[in-house]
Amino acid sequence: VPLAELSLMNKLIHTSLVESQQHVEILQRNPNSPLFSIKTFEELPLKKELLQGVYMMGFNRPSKIQEQALPVMLAYPPQNLIAQSQSGTGKTAAFVLAMLSRASASEKYPQCLCLAPTYELALQIGQVVRTIGKFCTDIRVNYAVRGNRVLKGMVLEEQIIIGTPGTTLDWCFKQHILDLTKISLFVLDEADIMIDMQGLSCQSIRIHRSLPKSCQVLLFSATYKEPVRAFAERIIPDPIVIKLREEELTLSNIRQYFMVCQSLDEQYEALCNLYGSFIIGQVMIFCQTRRLADWLAGKMSQDGHQVAILTAELTVVQRASVIQRFREGKEKVLIATNVCARGIDVQQVTTVVNFGLPVDLDGEPDFETYLHRIGRAGRFGHRGIAFSVVQRDTVQLVHKIEQYFQTTIKQLDPYDMEELEKLAA
Repeated sequence: VPLAELSLMNKLIHTSLVESQQHVEILQRNPNSPLFSIKTFEELPLKKELLQGVYMMGFNRPSKIQEQALPVMLAYPPQNLIAQSQSGTGKTAAFVLAMLSRASASEKYPQCLCLAPTYELALQIGQVVRTIGKFCTDIRVNYAVRGNRVLKGMVLEEQIIIGTPGTTLDWCFKQHILDLTKISLFVLDEADIMIDMQGLSCQSIRIHRSLPKSCQVLLFSATYKEPVRAFAERIIPDPIVIKLREEELTLSNIRQYFMVCQSLDEQYEALCNLYGSFIIGQVMIFCQTRRLADWLAGKMSQDGHQVAILTAELTVVQRASVIQRFREGKEKVLIATNVCARGIDVQQVTTVVNFGLPVDLDGEPDFETYLHRIGRAGRFGHRGIAFSVVQRDTVQLVHKIEQYFQTTIKQLDPYDMEELEKLAA
């Protein structure tokens, strides 16, 4: 799945903040320069209209990344910043607050520019601007995205422009309606995706080079790996970096088991025994192909189970809706292909079932996908449990996974109800 689609799904499904346990790290050019953190939004220099908007979003207190990043973003003189943390930790709300704080309602021209990698992500940011800025009635937003037709010579009066790099370049250098020399705050969202998508990083750098030297630059990313760091250095020299330590997927808090079956129907029977005797809460079941996922969803629905299915042919909005319904408990079972194996957080899931193991094109175990699949059961420090229901001719894949991860996957008899009930206890 493209990173931009994963990012959009996470923006759509994270309607409340994810409570992260990771430590905040701060890197700065001058370690003696004081940095401040806050525990309440009232400690920030925010207009009362913005405070009202923050509470409308349901934020009662700042998240970990907001505690450290907001004082830097709102400081005078303005400081450049890179903020890195996973989806759902409040990055978008943080830079939206910065834009709404820096924009002057009395000045009728663009002052804040925010770039996102796709049309859909730009609209999602705009939704957050509208919600937090609900009571800032004199500050307006326009979108430099495909389909928003503008005429050459048109005068933009909106203080905040949200756009994609390609269309923003057109507005600046072809249409000549966006004057970059008047921009005082430049936000680059999803920098890791910008780098991943061909051409976007070059377009973003070209836009940045046309900004005034005094323009504050805020760069946001879900990762801070070497490509992001190198890209950031081309955009902002010597920024303050505030990041959450990346959560490493681990097998240490996940118990792993496998069951051996003779046929597809026997695999289904084993799954039903497992689900009937053990899984009381919500479960994610992973299949290697869409065809297998459709077959399994049909069988489980016929047997009276509430099942949701998540596969690649669904639109991003449809996928987000499926995940949201699952998170709300409207379905107890989510059957997914590898589209959902990484990047999606559903905190109440403690059980994952592999209905067949993930393999690569050569039929060898796909170790990374296996790790991400069963990692759904051990999120946020929870103890999880993972079952793999396999056919006899793929048992050697189980042993290869054991060897690769230096772990033990215990074999269970799919018809030993007594042992399954012991596990449940």
